[in-house]
Amino acid sequence: MSFDWLKRTMPRGLYGRAFLILILPVVTLQLVVSVVFIQRHFEGVTRQMTSEIARSLNVAMQPDDQIRPLSLDFEVIGVSEDGIPAGSDRRWYDFSALVVIDELMSRVRGIRQVVTPNDADVFVFLERDGELYRVRFGRNRASASNPHQLLVNMIFFGVLMTTIAYLYLRNQLRPITRLADAAEAFGRGRHVAYTPAGAREVRIAGHAFLDMRARIERQIEQRTMMLSGVSHDLRTPLTRMKLELSMLSEEERSALEGDVTEMERLIDAFLDFARGDAEAGTAEPTDPAALVRAIVDDQIRAGRYVQLAEVEGQGDVPLRSVSIRRAVENLIGNAVRYGSRCEVSLRITPNALRIRVEDDGPGIRPEDREEAVRPFVRLDPSRNQNRGSGVGLGLAIAADIARAHGGVLRLGASETLGGLRADIVIGR
Repeated sequence: MSFDWLKRTMPRGLYGRAFLILILPVVTLQLVVSVVFIQRHFEGVTRQMTSEIARSLNVAMQPDDQIRPLSLDFEVIGVSEDGIPAGSDRRWYDFSALVVIDELMSRVRGIRQVVTPNDADVFVFLERDGELYRVRFGRNRASASNPHQLLVNMIFFGVLMTTIAYLYLRNQLRPITRLADAAEAFGRGRHVAYTPAGAREVRIAGHAFLDMRARIERQIEQRTMMLSGVSHDLRTPLTRMKLELSMLSEEERSALEGDVTEMERLIDAFLDFARGDAEAGTAEPTDPAALVRAIVDDQIRAGRYVQLAEVEGQGDVPLRSVSIRRAVENLIGNAVRYGSRCEVSLRITPNALRIRVEDDGPGIRPEDREEAVRPFVRLDPSRNQNRGSGVGLGLAIAADIARAHGGVLRLGASETLGGLRADIVIGR
């Protein structure tokens, strides 16, 4: 048996589900108690009291001259046929009147009609020895008084206790939402002050999160320090090699200079990948449209065939502009390396930011796309590596930067150019 329909109708948020868990048992219990109490008490008591009234009416309205309405507290008035209502009358919400009318109609001899116009009076029209009478008596003699007070009290105190319970429950859930906000912010590269609070289990989870965040920050700091040393140690011998090569003749240094340049480019690629988010700084409100236009303009000035196809939407998005620039430039570099044309488009919606880079190259097969974003992976058959050398880090760096912003890098087939389509999608 599938419960998918139940999952679709359940609230999405923690507060909504907690409130539903709280309110359902309360409402169910109130309904059960109301039905049982009304059925067992009001209906039973009303039927018993009305039965006594019916017996009293039968005694008071004897067929002989022993009518004793005063002693039985009945008001008896003779009426004509025209004074009898066409049918039993009651208010639509007066459910106990149903029991009163049914009981009197079944037990009183010669009864014609029963009218319950209000909470104070009951009028019974009956016939004795060819004469018609209207008998009036108090409603409190036939049914329990004020039956609505039970419902009013139950609703009032049910709402009151539910409100108190919800306020207490919200106070217990607030530490969980604060922990979730701190974890989400850290996943997007923002540091939010957080102090564990709430129940013991929530505090344990909060302290575990703080320990994890501290370890990750220490690793980032250590990696930054290591990269500073590695960058200096690697570039110093390269600089000496360039100086030594400059002393050689043109014929001797031409081949070696190409190797040194290639080595320097590979070292820069490795450092960019290892650097990751360590030097990216904090996310700041940024205009993605202006940033993408600046990137495209820089690429055009560098002699690359890049075109800004479409910009849809507007608004600022929290971004690390340096990291996003590096990611988009990597995607554009891959596009122009493996194709002849590159188009960049941007779409900003209330929920997400999408930066798309498309080319007219050979693309990547669907079964290879997940593998392509892994570091140091080179898909020779699919991307034609003869068109340019690389170490397989361009897509991996872009994917890491997208993840650091709480987003994702998606690869697909370009519908306009026929090559690879790379989307950086970041939630707002």
